[in-house]
Order: sequence, then structure tokens, then C-alpha cells
Amino acid sequence: MDWHRAAGRPGGHHRHHLERAGPLREGTDGGPGKFAEACGKLERGNAVARRFEAGGPLDFNIHYHEGKAVRYPASRKAVAAVRGELKVALDQDYCWMWTNKSQQPVDLRFTLTR
Repeated sequence: MDWHRAAGRPGGHHRHHLERAGPLREGTDGGPGKFAEACGKLERGNAVARRFEAGGPLDFNIHYHEGKAVRYPASRKAVAAVRGELKVALDQDYCWMWTNKSQQPVDLRFTLTR
């Protein structure tokens, strides 16, 4: 899948979109209270490898929406590095999200590969 970076959101939020085959490698500076997100439609049976490293602890999750409910196939609090793989169980729009809950900016580098 190609991962295309969309325009930064107001307030320093960053959102990335995935579309076709290929890795997304991205770096961003997450200010205090800000988040970065990479989202896209995936089909059942797909797998996406994830790796990230940050300059400090971030909350991390993979989520999707079912109506008003939010489902979390993965969620970690206050981590600076994670490796893993999402095995897609449902056709859905999935988002990888990193949130800086600290009072300091945190550099984030991540790679998502299908």
C-alpha cells in the first residue's frame, strides 16, 4: 500500500493516508498533547508490519470505528518503541495513532509495511 501524507491538521496534528502497495516511512515532531495518525482501508487477510521509535513515551493504538463504537486491535501506554504486526480480521478503515501526553515535544519515526 502507498501511504500518502495529508496536510497537517490544525494545532500540529498529522494524519497520513494509505492507499496501495509499499512502505510508509515517516518522521514527525509531536508537540505536547498532539497526535499523529496513519489511516486507510484494509481487507480481511491483509497484514501490516509496524515499527516505531520515539524520543520519549507515547500512547499508541490501532483502532477502527463500528458505528459510534471504537475498537482497538492493539493499544499500549507510554512506550517509546514497538514492533509488531496487525493481521486484519475485518474489512475496515484502520488507524495507527500516537499521542504525546507529556509536556515536551517528542520526535516520532515509524514504518508501516504491508
